[in-house]
Amino acid sequence: MAKPNYSFEKRQREIAKKKQKDEKAARKRDARGDKAPDATDASAPPAPDRPA
Repeated sequence: MAKPNYSFEKRQREIAKKKQKDEKAARKRDARGDKAPDATDASAPPAPDRPA
């Protein structure tokens, strides 16, 4: 009989939990009408690396 791989099972639970959390955050974001947190304004120029 094969030995259970507890590390794999734990990782799968963590992935499922993260997916559920992300879906809930997306529903809340859609309900409020906010943009995604990783969305940036493409028309804004990039910030300089060091001040002049």
